[in-house]
Amino acid sequence: MTPAAKRPSGTISVDVVTESALWQAHRQIADTVRGALAAAAQMTPGAHGGVAVALTDDAAIRALNRAWRGKDKATNVLSFPAPAGANPPGVRHLGDIAIAYETTAHEAAEDDKIFAHHVAHLAVHGFLHLLGYDHATDKQAEDMERLERAVLARLAIPDPYGRPQAETLTRHA
Repeated sequence: MTPAAKRPSGTISVDVVTESALWQAHRQIADTVRGALAAAAQMTPGAHGGVAVALTDDAAIRALNRAWRGKDKATNVLSFPAPAGANPPGVRHLGDIAIAYETTAHEAAEDDKIFAHHVAHLAVHGFLHLLGYDHATDKQAEDMERLERAVLARLAIPDPYGRPQAETLTRHA
């Protein structure tokens, strides 16, 4: 594991740990994650504290998904909110996020999205889960997606739920 330096991000601090060498091709991705989480924190009332992000691979996220959710398959992002009352006085750890390289890269390529934009979206999505947002109902999904779109728009990232990114970039060129 190679921990990146801990830096404050708006009202949060973000530790990014690269657990898979696959991420080395994207050397600036930790900064992308920190920027996305800082923007999300600034746009979400009460979002302050620490977050740990693991940049991992499909095998590791599959094991986590199996152990914690009973689903024996890889996924793009998992969030683990800190249990209530788990923080010592004066410390607020919001939780942990894991992002899998292969699934993320496959989705970005399949949907014609810029890899860093897709990672930013997954980081924001995971962060919102740490804050209690969910998408179990249509109303929850609409609220969560609306906030995701707003955060990503602030970062000049096209709507991840809209048209393919290349089409959007072509239309605005």
